[in-house]
Amino acid sequence: MNGKQLKNSILQWAIQGKLVPQDPNDEPASVLLERIRAEKAKLVKEKKIKKDKNESIIYRGEDNSYYEKFIATGEVKCIDEEIPFEIPKGWEWCRLKHMCSMQAGKNISASEIYDEKSVLHPYRCVGGNGLRGFTNTFNAEGHFAIIGRQGALCGCLNIESGKFYATEHAVVVNGFGIIPSLFIYYFFTALNLNQYATATAQPGLAVSNIVEVFIPLPPLPEQLCIVSKIEKLLPLVKTYEQAQNGLNELNASLNEQLRKSILQEAIQGKLVPQIAEEGTAEKLLTEIREEKERLIKEGKLKKSALADSIIYKGDDNKYYEQVGKNINEITDEIAFDLPDGWIWCRLKDICSIFTGATFKKEEATTTKQGIRILRGGNISPFELKIKDDDIFLTEDKVKKDILLKENDILTPAVTSLENIGKMARVDKNMPYTTVGGFVFIIRLHLIDQWLSKYILCLLSSPFMIEFMKSITNKSGQAFYNIGKERLSAALLPIPSLMEQQRIVAQIEKLFEQLR
Repeated sequence: MNGKQLKNSILQWAIQGKLVPQDPNDEPASVLLERIRAEKAKLVKEKKIKKDKNESIIYRGEDNSYYEKFIATGEVKCIDEEIPFEIPKGWEWCRLKHMCSMQAGKNISASEIYDEKSVLHPYRCVGGNGLRGFTNTFNAEGHFAIIGRQGALCGCLNIESGKFYATEHAVVVNGFGIIPSLFIYYFFTALNLNQYATATAQPGLAVSNIVEVFIPLPPLPEQLCIVSKIEKLLPLVKTYEQAQNGLNELNASLNEQLRKSILQEAIQGKLVPQIAEEGTAEKLLTEIREEKERLIKEGKLKKSALADSIIYKGDDNKYYEQVGKNINEITDEIAFDLPDGWIWCRLKDICSIFTGATFKKEEATTTKQGIRILRGGNISPFELKIKDDDIFLTEDKVKKDILLKENDILTPAVTSLENIGKMARVDKNMPYTTVGGFVFIIRLHLIDQWLSKYILCLLSSPFMIEFMKSITNKSGQAFYNIGKERLSAALLPIPSLMEQQRIVAQIEKLFEQLR
């Protein structure tokens, strides 16, 4: 339970009479309502408020059912189905209009509102969401709960004291000097008045609607006890919330660090044991080379893709790379030693890297026709998201070889520093989808889901993220370009295909436990 949920629970206990004990000696709420009706009648006679044409009284009959009697017509109807829960003895159900009045404020031009309080502008100007500024006039004086009646936060409550100006978006709630404003504030908060807002682009609360909402009314002494109890508990709730937020942040940070550790252990061959009978990475690289030869014969790959490098450890314990007849020492590039059966290889030897579609802004549409273009915002770690605001290009603007295929891996080519290494895998062919020019498509030469999933984990590891950060060029104030040629030269630690399958399965299992 978070702080907000705990606060809501306290307020719900309060309005159900469960927060403080009842005192049988308290004057019942029915007598309190009679006093309020007398005060309203007096104010109507003085023409300070309008008479309620649908004035009613709610009572409980001898049959234990709830009834509402309308004064003007004498009509009586059973309202049992509208009563949400039972209340303690001495309490009464009533409508909001029975215990208070609600009056929206008046419009005021923005030019009359000032940011700073001054001698010339001493009065707070209150809108639907609280303080708007200061002005030279006021239209309310006293201690009131204020309800916001317009916008996304309509139904929010504030407290205002003294002289202030309420705008047309603020509803001033007056308890006739009988119902404490703090009691109104807390009980109305518990009612969640936002639920009665109109479901439009600009939500609003109609006073004529919310005055009809039911509320359980306790005796006045109990109201004061409830307010006192809530005010004692809320600082504790705030302390709890701060502690809970701190714990949540710690857990999130810890989980993130654990995920990074799992990926790092995996790519160093420390997550699962090696099994000699599963073969070696050299066998896998041979299969990849054979697949590349087939793709070259079919015209789907250039001959230059066969210019593989061979990386090996010499008798002198140094690492060497052979490309054709050229041999170079690369010991300084090797980050760690690998288990038996593993091998280092370059990314370009096992995949191709494509840049997404480039286009002019005016060529893109949101009509959801043609080819969907995914951008950096569609890519989350290990997750590819389709969005309602995705853009589209006509088919003639997109090369067929960059339409997304199952097992493709996507990563932003231009991104912020903290999003470098954000990767997602395509889990099915997407013939009407590709990526924009600021995203790379990493496509394996050998189509295998376990190889694809392993490479996704490898490229998402701290080892590879640090490598990608090292090859970026800053673009503008906050963005970084990842060089495709330098990325393709990345050194990858590769195990056998069967070990990759076990590694991926273990990563997925551990990640599931961290959710």
